[in-house]
Amino acid sequence: MAEIFGSHDTLSLEQIEKFETENNIKLTELYKSFLLKWNGGKVTPNLFNISDKQGKSVLNVFYGIGDMYDNLTDFIDIMDERLPLGFIPIGDDPSGNVICLGTKDPYYEKIYFWDHEQEPENPDDMSNMYFLANDIDEFLDKLHEDVEE
Repeated sequence: MAEIFGSHDTLSLEQIEKFETENNIKLTELYKSFLLKWNGGKVTPNLFNISDKQGKSVLNVFYGIGDMYDNLTDFIDIMDERLPLGFIPIGDDPSGNVICLGTKDPYYEKIYFWDHEQEPENPDDMSNMYFLANDIDEFLDKLHEDVEE
């Protein structure tokens, strides 16, 4: 199981609801639980598989809510009109790629990898989006160490 460290200030449900209202977003219940427990931070182990073709990547950080460098609101603004409709960035890798959470059907609660090097002109083109997990808990369970074969 992944361990999260360097988390930010503890959040209340009221702060999350205020964030949702301000950003016109409905977060999933599992992701809200994740924010209430950790509010972002770094994780170990931090490797994940993107796809057979894409290989692996490293989870750099999960964004949090509040006054911090890795602020979820800032990254939502940065990625606005770059991600497909119904996705928000919740973390990134060291290369500027983004871990996304689906906030609308049919991708609700699912975790995807957004590859900036394959960014299409039309943000709703899913050609640079790679499915990672059905929800945040499954994604955390899939994180692993680099194992030499």
